[in-house]
Amino acid sequence: MLPAFLLSCSHKKIILADNSQTNYEIVIANTEDSLINHASHELQKYLQEISGVKIPVVTVTDRNEDKHEIFVGSYPVNQGFNPHLTFYKVKGHNLLIGGGSSKSVLYSVYSFLENEMGCLWLSPGEEIVPPSEKMSINAKLDYEYTPDIETRTVHSKLFYDDHIFADKHKVTYEAFPGYVPEARVHTFHRFMPGSAFYEQHPEYYALREGKRLSTQLCLSNPDVLAIVADSVAAYFKRYPGASIISVSQNDNTLHCQCENCAAIDREEGSASGTMIRFVNKIAEQFPDKTISTLAYQYTRKPCKTRPADNVLVTLCSIECDRSKPIEDGCTDFAADLKGWKQLTENIRIWDYTTQFTNFLAPFPNIHTLGPNIRFFRENNAKWVFEQHSHNPGELFELRSCLTAKLLWNPDLDTDEITGEFTDAYYEEAGSYIKEYIDIIHREIKKVPGFFLFLYGDPSQGFDSFLRPGMLEKYDELFEKAEASVSDKAEVLTRVQKARLSTHYAALEASRKGMSEKYNLEKAGSRLELFKNICSNAGIIMMNEMGYSVSEYTDSYSETIKRSERPNIAAGKKVEAVTRPKKYAAEDPMSLTDGAFGGASFYSNWLGFEGNDMEVIIDLGEVKTIENVHTAFLQVTNHIVFFPEFVEVSFPEDISNKDPGGSGGNAQIGHSHGNGIRLTTARPLKPGSKVNDIEYFNFEFDPLEARYVKIYARNMKKAPEWHNSAGLPAWIFCDEIIVN
Repeated sequence: MLPAFLLSCSHKKIILADNSQTNYEIVIANTEDSLINHASHELQKYLQEISGVKIPVVTVTDRNEDKHEIFVGSYPVNQGFNPHLTFYKVKGHNLLIGGGSSKSVLYSVYSFLENEMGCLWLSPGEEIVPPSEKMSINAKLDYEYTPDIETRTVHSKLFYDDHIFADKHKVTYEAFPGYVPEARVHTFHRFMPGSAFYEQHPEYYALREGKRLSTQLCLSNPDVLAIVADSVAAYFKRYPGASIISVSQNDNTLHCQCENCAAIDREEGSASGTMIRFVNKIAEQFPDKTISTLAYQYTRKPCKTRPADNVLVTLCSIECDRSKPIEDGCTDFAADLKGWKQLTENIRIWDYTTQFTNFLAPFPNIHTLGPNIRFFRENNAKWVFEQHSHNPGELFELRSCLTAKLLWNPDLDTDEITGEFTDAYYEEAGSYIKEYIDIIHREIKKVPGFFLFLYGDPSQGFDSFLRPGMLEKYDELFEKAEASVSDKAEVLTRVQKARLSTHYAALEASRKGMSEKYNLEKAGSRLELFKNICSNAGIIMMNEMGYSVSEYTDSYSETIKRSERPNIAAGKKVEAVTRPKKYAAEDPMSLTDGAFGGASFYSNWLGFEGNDMEVIIDLGEVKTIENVHTAFLQVTNHIVFFPEFVEVSFPEDISNKDPGGSGGNAQIGHSHGNGIRLTTARPLKPGSKVNDIEYFNFEFDPLEARYVKIYARNMKKAPEWHNSAGLPAWIFCDEIIVN
């Protein structure tokens, strides 16, 4: 006979199991689907882990009348309830767990386990399931929650690769659920590729400064509408299960400015005018489908025309400063979102949570995630896509779980979630990692004017939250963290992964020789450690351009070797005959300051936009020279290309130079007549490597010279096939070594 306390409940608690015994069954309806069946067995599994008791799962017809019930699946679909409703409640001796749909029932099960049983889902391979011999719940338990954000996506392979883990955090399994897989974003080039139409029909494409370019479509051209509609129909036929397709601009700002398009945009008050009118016409032809489009860059500002009921508008916050909540620090975007709220209830937010040029860089924006998601919710955003790095990045597990929790309930406390996670995941090291997180966020808040950019670089923080003194503090905290779990190999591995971001920042600081501790002479051991941690953790990608960890570490090793070369030009005066722009403080002396460039153009590169590079190094006196060496950067999606060629010559004097010259035309006195030219080994073409460095090494018979002139030929404009066709091209040069 069962103990009496299992047969009834007290005024405060219901005992589900005690001393390895239970008087409960998990009951599902006879007709429940596979998802409900899965939910009931997930409940059974975790309750057994907690109590040691395997509570039977039975159907209604097989239930034991003498047992109490944990009923799973009582979702009131026929009563018009929201399909996103989740609930669990005590009724008499029984526990009911249900929801507005099968997926919501599963979410209710996980909510019950988390909220009432204390379970924590930390990563696909790590969770906390607190054991309890006496498993009880509140006798007055009555939980009900319907999330305001109905479709929640965190762009993290933790969720994409493990669907059960995604369900535990109530997020989608993919970035674009329901979409035609080949037409999810930036689709104009898919519907009407320039290779198929441009030559015979240039009028189908964008008019820019009197010339048609295949960068975007001419949305006022009726033939374009007909062809795109036909393409959309073909895609839906190919993917009959898909309910959404993106009809959206290519990823550039070179939209059509022909007379008709410009007139529409003037009338609408925004370039989104032509887009929404065009997309509405497509939507008319597919009333049972959803047509998604972008409010992105030039289309972000709302127009006057209301999007059709089956048009989904996706606002993208790509320009925003990530160090502050969007409503405070990105007021233009905030105003645009509020404007779209007046036009439509179908708003999808495409937000960004990491530094895409440096996945592993410290990126102190955690304090902005909650305010931003709350702001989205308040402005009709029923679908939020938080674009994280997808691949492992800084504090990857914490960021993935935290963002998912905030999407489910934006009113949760970020600091509490962070502390709970760090304590559970990093165990004894958790307090040190939490302290690191608190300090680095406190430091960036001390610099109100700082712009934390998605396409930025750690070097931007070297005089604030990543200054040498702070890097030393972070190193100290992580050393304590590692020491505290040195006898726990698995937890130590997690801590080492968490430390990767500060290792990376320190390596980048060492490129500049920022202090006695952070310089290239001492960087080798840290580089090897960084490499080994990444290898052991399976981390292979540094940024969204496909720049790999192995490419980074190989390139860094080459940088260390370059720094060891004798250099008689070190610290010598450099004069720019052509004007640099924006980067490296526009200071030509950055070419001889001992700082070497990395994979990002922010990092110690001197840039020239739309013009050639022509600089002269004054060695101070005549020297014997037999080698000149330098490097150039390529980041093709940011219009940064290798020079067509680089030329080295040795003027006898520089008394008649033109400091404002435009490359190749300046008078530089008289040369020895021994100029040497090297052509790029990697000329730009479709498919060129996105992120790359090319070294130019000039070797020659010894000669005597005081002045060294470096001339690099810029291709001036992006070619017509490039997504930024016609825009000025950049070249970036780093340290010039002469010996």
